[in-house]
Amino acid sequence: MAGYDEFGMLAENAAEYGIAWNGPPAVRRASVPLPSGLSLSALVWGAAPPELVLIHGGAQNAHTWDTVALALDRPLVAVDLPGHGRSDHRPDHRYGPQNMAADVAAAVSALAPEAEAVVGMSLGGLTAIALAAEHPDLVRRLGVVDVTPGVDGAKTGPIVAFIDGPDDFDSFEAILARTVEHNPGRSEQSLRRGVLHNAHEGSDGRWRWNYDRIRHWADSSDSSAGDSDAGGPGGPGSSFGAMWDMVDRLEMPVALWQGGRWSVVDDADVSEWMRRCPHSSHAVVAGAGHSIQGDRPLELVGLIEDLLARPV
Repeated sequence: MAGYDEFGMLAENAAEYGIAWNGPPAVRRASVPLPSGLSLSALVWGAAPPELVLIHGGAQNAHTWDTVALALDRPLVAVDLPGHGRSDHRPDHRYGPQNMAADVAAAVSALAPEAEAVVGMSLGGLTAIALAAEHPDLVRRLGVVDVTPGVDGAKTGPIVAFIDGPDDFDSFEAILARTVEHNPGRSEQSLRRGVLHNAHEGSDGRWRWNYDRIRHWADSSDSSAGDSDAGGPGGPGSSFGAMWDMVDRLEMPVALWQGGRWSVVDDADVSEWMRRCPHSSHAVVAGAGHSIQGDRPLELVGLIEDLLARPV
């Protein structure tokens, strides 16, 4: 849409959730070169060294955290995962958590090496688990939003149904209408912002999502994970069960946060998580679906603050 300004809607975010607005915050785009020759994009909030790293879910982008970032009012980094937002698409279209964790590690090392916590949601949560297991020096505390390695295609059915929709749309109104239909817990105002951040109008006048539509959630080294193109974390045929071993290795303070209205995490997943990571805390956010940062951002801010207060 002509005149799109990625930072021009932040006052609207603040107004919708009653966050004090003292003028535009200090936030900028940054690009981190990766060993592969590709680049990873991120939003850097604040002028001081970042205290927090935020990792979005599949088919989202760093702007999903805008309201959370405004309410936290802390220096932080919100990354665009590979193949999402303004980060480069992978030529092999592989976006498994372990593959992406290596790229996120490069970005964290460059932009937020002293961050006090890493918080990841959905596919970003699985990526954060892999990051914490493989690069514990970069993850002093870990927050996981509505996902465990127990996620599968059956649990993510509604997400898959939304993400695997049409490749393009006749108009902005059409792509927004589909988004509203599949997100009944969100205001149309917030969803409008989300679409503007996550889609673009092509030269042919049709609207398309920014994320890589050709995608495999499996890690290239993980034969147990399927090559499904379905979205979310865990489209049909995919499995992340091998990542439970990574949960065993988490020694830093950990929090698991679950949507109360609808979740891809079930009671068995929570039991297995707590068995493997008994020092973890667990909270259910009433009224939130899978995307807690979108449905109940202020409640999530309180949980993040609680995690940051936990001693390392």
